[in-house]
Amino acid sequence: MTTHTIRIESLDAEVECREDQNILDACLRNGVWLPHACTHGTCGTCKVDVLEGDVDHQDASEFALMEYERNEGKTLVCVATPESDVVIDADVEAEEGVVMHPVRDYKGVVSALEDCARETKRITIDLDNPIEFNAGQYVQVTLPNTDGEFRSWSMANSPKDASQIELAVRRTPGGKGTDGWIFKDLKVGDEVTIAGPYGRFFVRTAKEKPIIMIGGGTGLSPLKSMVKHVIEEETGQVMHLYHGVRGADDLYDVDYFRQLQDEYEDQFFYHPCLSEEDGVEGTSYGLVTDVIDDDFKTLRGMVAYICGPPPMVEASLKMLMKKRLFPRDTYREDFFDSSDKETGGTRSPLMRTN
Repeated sequence: MTTHTIRIESLDAEVECREDQNILDACLRNGVWLPHACTHGTCGTCKVDVLEGDVDHQDASEFALMEYERNEGKTLVCVATPESDVVIDADVEAEEGVVMHPVRDYKGVVSALEDCARETKRITIDLDNPIEFNAGQYVQVTLPNTDGEFRSWSMANSPKDASQIELAVRRTPGGKGTDGWIFKDLKVGDEVTIAGPYGRFFVRTAKEKPIIMIGGGTGLSPLKSMVKHVIEEETGQVMHLYHGVRGADDLYDVDYFRQLQDEYEDQFFYHPCLSEEDGVEGTSYGLVTDVIDDDFKTLRGMVAYICGPPPMVEASLKMLMKKRLFPRDTYREDFFDSSDKETGGTRSPLMRTN
């Protein structure tokens, strides 16, 4: 297979990349970290300038990478493959105290599989080697009987649990990775192929401010990893975790978080929110954003982490800014799927995806 040299001008770094390999993958596997989020050409976080050389844009969304941007020499490195030696300029912001771990391949065996909520399964996978990651990041899981097709799911385990990962996966009607595999054929003992870690949505423990976490559905997973990490590392941040779902049957890990709240009563506060079911003991009724709006007069001086469907993330951003919490202290992860590539999903003009 022909390889080409990729030079990242802003980092003064070079990597080799196969013609069938996307540029982001080549960089991450060689310890060169570039901003990214969805890794399938939908969100636009990994957009760079191509200064020299030619690339194939592959199936980048026309909404994330518009025609005029392609003509101006921009590309999405999470899907773009090189057709020659390439020089790119990427907007990389170094964060003090943050270590980014290179992407590696892992073999795993499913050790537990259970229904944890309505249309949601918890999958526990034992890995052949420990995975180094920052709490909140995700992995790519290769779908069986495909030519390397994958799906991305966030890890709910903490970095200390590096030999075993926990995923929570909600069924997508007609989804190849869910209806066609996890909810159909997957069983304990099956072998899986995993790559990771990916993403820049992770807890910044160097920030000593109180934390508010907002998760929609299985957007709880990376937040669970963050909560575990903050407690295990004894970094001391006070955490308010809001989990928004439609009904009580969509909640999961309720007992775990309530026990954690009892044990760390001055540090951790758990708030399950039901948007379509009232009168359930121990929960709040209403949209998660409305519940937070009622609970806090201001959020000034806090740090926010938001994960879930794009509409919920957008609504959360508006609410947070109304409460005086601005983008510099807000981190987000939107759950995009293949349909978002066709429609563009929901994007905020105020902030890039974290």
